[in-house]
Amino acid sequence: MKLTSAESIVIETERLLLSELTPKLMHELFTECSDEEIITYMGFASQDILDAEKKKFRKGISSYYYTFKNFRILDKTDQKVLGRCDFHTWVRHHRRAEIGYHLLDDSSKNKGIMSEALAPILAFGFERMQLYRIEAMVASYNEPSLKLLQKFGFTLEGNLRGHYVVNGVNEDSLVHSLLLPEFEKFEKFGK
Repeated sequence: MKLTSAESIVIETERLLLSELTPKLMHELFTECSDEEIITYMGFASQDILDAEKKKFRKGISSYYYTFKNFRILDKTDQKVLGRCDFHTWVRHHRRAEIGYHLLDDSSKNKGIMSEALAPILAFGFERMQLYRIEAMVASYNEPSLKLLQKFGFTLEGNLRGHYVVNGVNEDSLVHSLLLPEFEKFEKFGK
């Protein structure tokens, strides 16, 4: 499959390629490619996930007030899709966005992949997207994600009750944030 929307940003780290999923690329992918090609390109594990993503695409990935910035996380050696890291609920006027991230399968976990991916993605958000505040909402039982946020200097702000639906049940989300001056200080002193 050859997508013609090749002007997307690619951020390179020691082991990873972080490949931007632009709105133009997403449009081309979901309107011109087969289901099999989309599953391969995005690294989706099932038809159900593909169907959910198609539904999101049909509803629109941006609006007047909110927009998104999405990256695929690829293994640099074999281009295998390992996961995603996204800025969603990006409110440009207020210079803030929520960050989300996930790895596709357990074989990629506990290898420092998300730490390696998150560092340049945060820098991209503050430097290129001109964010002042990056937010993260995490379940209290998601220890790996909580440790990751702590590693990067995020501050716990509070608990949003019944904020997120998981398997049909409303769960709480712990709200974390990282502000530009905190990130600059964090970067200056070498993490």
